[in-house]
Amino acid sequence: MAANVEIYTWSRCPFCIRAKGLLDKKGVTYQEYCIDGDEDARDVMAERSKGRRSLPQIFINDQHVGGCDDLHTLEARGKLDPLLA
Repeated sequence: MAANVEIYTWSRCPFCIRAKGLLDKKGVTYQEYCIDGDEDARDVMAERSKGRRSLPQIFINDQHVGGCDDLHTLEARGKLDPLLA
């Protein structure tokens, strides 16, 4: 069974684009929540991510993994694929 991946983004955010690029390269299907200007949605994201309001914020199987740099760090350390399995 594939992992449930969710990513909160802004449409023009370069870090969001970079994070989605890594997921796309790995063939991961994900649910994107583009929250441009939607402060209510950003509040929901911040609550889920323990107060983090920067974008993107990424969740795998309801576990908060962080932002773009965190995702790339997991990949570099070989820890992303097990989370996605």
